[in-house]
Amino acid sequence: MQQTDVLIVGSGIAALAVAYYICEELNVMIVTKGSVTDGNSSLAQGGIAAALSEKDSWMLHCEDTIQAGDGHTNPHAAKQLTEEGNKILLNLLRDGLPADRAENGALKLGMEGAHRLNRIVHAGGDETGKAMVRFLAQGVNGKVSMYEQTMVTELLVRENTCYGVRVLNADGNTEVIYASAVILAAGGCGTLYRHTSNHRNCTADGIALAYRAGAILTDMEFVQFHPTMLYTAGSVKGLVSEAVRGEGAFLQNSRGEKIMENVHPLADLAPRDVVSREIFRSIQQGESIFLNIKSIPQFKKRFPGISRMCEKNGIRLQDGLIPVMPGMHFFMGGIKTDLNGRTSVNRLYAAGEAACTGVHGANRLASNSLLEGLVFGKKIAEDVKTIEAQEDVPSFKKERPPAYTVTKQDVADMMERFAGIERNEEGLRQLIEWFQDAQQKSGQAEELSPGIFEMANMMTAGELIARAAWQRTESRGCHFRSDFPYKEAAWKRKELLWKTNKPALEVIV
Repeated sequence: MQQTDVLIVGSGIAALAVAYYICEELNVMIVTKGSVTDGNSSLAQGGIAAALSEKDSWMLHCEDTIQAGDGHTNPHAAKQLTEEGNKILLNLLRDGLPADRAENGALKLGMEGAHRLNRIVHAGGDETGKAMVRFLAQGVNGKVSMYEQTMVTELLVRENTCYGVRVLNADGNTEVIYASAVILAAGGCGTLYRHTSNHRNCTADGIALAYRAGAILTDMEFVQFHPTMLYTAGSVKGLVSEAVRGEGAFLQNSRGEKIMENVHPLADLAPRDVVSREIFRSIQQGESIFLNIKSIPQFKKRFPGISRMCEKNGIRLQDGLIPVMPGMHFFMGGIKTDLNGRTSVNRLYAAGEAACTGVHGANRLASNSLLEGLVFGKKIAEDVKTIEAQEDVPSFKKERPPAYTVTKQDVADMMERFAGIERNEEGLRQLIEWFQDAQQKSGQAEELSPGIFEMANMMTAGELIARAAWQRTESRGCHFRSDFPYKEAAWKRKELLWKTNKPALEVIV
């Protein structure tokens, strides 16, 4: 048994931001099932959005954020993100956060989809996430206890209060760690889908842990698909950043026709859900889709990471065409929190992609994810400083996870087929029944391993997404129902419509 003031689950931007702002004052422990550099944050290519030019303002950035959210954004969260984000990013830049600059020292601000102005800060061309993780990790180095290759398997909750976690160590042994506050920043759920830009470690761990502990989840139907992922040899090989289209690239079919020209006023820089659906429909009709990069000078210098990925997979950049298709990229739903990152369980917080503040609404604006990690990570850091140490900590029984006869690939195939870019009632019913059948046929795991727990987490989150998508009988943002293709004027929100024991999903009725 160990004890600490603050325990952070995960090691991406949101997790490191919390640690960065409290490690001088509190004892902080970071627990991550991989290494610090494993996860979506290090893979982030696009950059970080902030209104730093003279023509721009946080209010314009806020408006773009709300517009992209398609009528489902929490305006207070959007204001906090954009207003506070400007201040935080400027301070970090002064503290040495790397960023791409012109010869005169001015920031190079890029353009991405659904932004009205250039406001994307990059580092290393298309390796912004990696640079930010490195910077924040250096800032907490030696000031926090870091446990890598250690998986959190259970939140220790009694009477709606979180006392700590149970972990599975690299040697296969379990251990209890008590903490005055626990922050879930374990990332998203990309591996639920066959085609995804996400790191293989993104198996919905934080979301499933919170659900089983009784925390309210919300907006589980909103899964964002990125329009442009490198697609070759029958599979997705990685992300091709939206910044490429921001530099002038456009989407075309095999006949050379621009597929976005008459679809949306912003054409290739339309919101991600619009572009993804157009590519999806073209592919369904037998078309191949390419990103035409011929107009971008010095492409390899501007996008070194994407260039290496393409060349590694046999793409001739000199031809100027990159084969692409949409894939799962970001999860807008998750653990419901307030603007300080608090969940419905006392002493339990959530941040980053595992959390849902409502800031992204039904469709995240490009390059707002890294900013979200910084802003809400700092808010959590400020809030946990007020928490007093726990006394009279109870003991907890150890429970074994279920063992399934289905595989992770089975889950990914079913989710891709029935809960992908386009959904309908019949398919979602089939998917829900499939999850229920798999649950009924499951047994109890004899041996503990990270894979056993990952599978349980994927099964939990997958069914929740399917149920939420089935219950929202309209199309909004990235949630598109082919049987309900239009938005409804008004929705009545109701919590706890259905539940299993204590956990609950906040849904729409």
